[in-house]
Amino acid sequence: MEEKISQTIKELFDVETSVQLTRPEPEFGDYATNIALQLAGRLSKNPREVAEEIVAKLRETGEYADVSIAGPGFINFRVAASTIAKTLSAQWSDTFGGNQEGAGKTVVVEYPSPNMAKPYSVGHLRPGNQGWAAKRLMDVTGWHVITDNHLGDYGAPLGIWITGFLAFSSDEALEKDGVYELGRVYIETKKALKEEKERDETVLADQVQDWLLKFEAGDETAKSYSERFNRISLDHIHNVMNRLKISTEFELGEAFFAPKGKEAVQVLLESGVAVQNEDNSIIVPLDDFGFDVPLLVQKSNGAALYATSDLATILYREQEWHPDKVIYAVGAEQQFYFSQLFAMAKKLGITTELIHLWFGTIDQLNEDGTREKMSSRKGVILMEELLDRAEEYARTIVKDRGVDEEDVKKIALGAIKFSDFISDRRTNILFDWDHIFALSGFSGPYVQYAAVRLNKILTENGRGELLVDSYDYEAEKAVMSKLLDYPNVVRLSARDLEPHRIASYLYELAREMNRYYEATPVATGDVTDEQKTARLGLIAKVSQIFTHGLDILGIEVPSQM
Repeated sequence: MEEKISQTIKELFDVETSVQLTRPEPEFGDYATNIALQLAGRLSKNPREVAEEIVAKLRETGEYADVSIAGPGFINFRVAASTIAKTLSAQWSDTFGGNQEGAGKTVVVEYPSPNMAKPYSVGHLRPGNQGWAAKRLMDVTGWHVITDNHLGDYGAPLGIWITGFLAFSSDEALEKDGVYELGRVYIETKKALKEEKERDETVLADQVQDWLLKFEAGDETAKSYSERFNRISLDHIHNVMNRLKISTEFELGEAFFAPKGKEAVQVLLESGVAVQNEDNSIIVPLDDFGFDVPLLVQKSNGAALYATSDLATILYREQEWHPDKVIYAVGAEQQFYFSQLFAMAKKLGITTELIHLWFGTIDQLNEDGTREKMSSRKGVILMEELLDRAEEYARTIVKDRGVDEEDVKKIALGAIKFSDFISDRRTNILFDWDHIFALSGFSGPYVQYAAVRLNKILTENGRGELLVDSYDYEAEKAVMSKLLDYPNVVRLSARDLEPHRIASYLYELAREMNRYYEATPVATGDVTDEQKTARLGLIAKVSQIFTHGLDILGIEVPSQM
């Protein structure tokens, strides 16, 4: 329609233009455009006059059930249901409209990037969810996707863990409680460091730096501690990621890049991009990019920082993977740092598109009704406990329905993940158990149930087929129009890295299907064979969209609910 309308405008006014159709409220039509308002200035005409000329020409084609003008120049279209059915049949494919805009290009997506030697926290739920959704959006739009779990296995935390383990723990405690003991040690050591600083002492702080410098120098004892903590941590991280149904192709952590980072810093110095201060610290001035604060890439004692390993990471990916785009799934609190990092990359002449896929926090309600960020440091349940509790909650809502344990896990995880996509990723989300498990309203279980209901109908009656030459599809028009929206929803979601668009679409599709069921029998009652075949054919396509859309969000459709 957009192409044909653009061609009509070319014939009428001899101007090149791109028409974009939107979906108005149903009472106005199926589609709408404000192109007449856009053209009025260029043509030196009244917008309504332009609209009248366009409408008169379009009516001559006989392709629309109705074309009308609203307000100063909005054009509304109604399309025959049979035309929509033919369009749907002709355009249907596994890529849903041919969204292959990334074909021939490579993208690196970095997530969930948890820190080692402490339990997987709720703080890494969103990096995992949003990162996985970004990966899947890139997949379905044709990109060659490389995923990397950029582990926090280096830097000051390593020194804290070794110092704390020696001061506050034992081999027996570590053997018994594993990563949870390391998490306890980390918190206790951070507290001790704070108290020490208040006393103007540096004994523990010096030990932290000493262990870090020993590790950087290749000290065998420091390396053995790192390997031991990492082994315990990785087993735990992999277990949680398996439960979250996310994975990555690579796990190149900070320890892998730190030695390369120091080499890269020397190159920066030699090229004049970096400057060494009097205290021997090394910075990259970024005033030419509008930053008053330079980026510190090496401490005065020679120790590496996040920026050191991140610099090496960028250079390694350029050399090894040659990406067109790199996406970092990291929270909003790191926006300034990433803007500095990306400015440094530009200063180095790197032209790859670097994107900070940032998002808000997960909040909880306290007993006094106030809202604050979920945090394991504040005693809030950790990721494994969150998943356990979600599964218990899911069991209660499907009690006595014969739902097996695998489906319980799909419902639990679906509820948690969908709650991450109910609004724009840039907003903070409130984690509320009752809301995320609601079987009515904007929730994962609501959409999952809609998909399960469709699949049950198809299992019992067959998948049918679209009968575009004999069936009028008037009853199905709203559903078909909604299906035709999906390719563009995917395209925009991928373009803007906004998976919440997928979630909103699936919820709206579920509501549309419920309205359809209320008004139209599918396979029971007074239904002809032709109606049954056509309606089951359409339902099969709706089912496919539910599966495809939920899969982008990392959510599976249960076999029953």
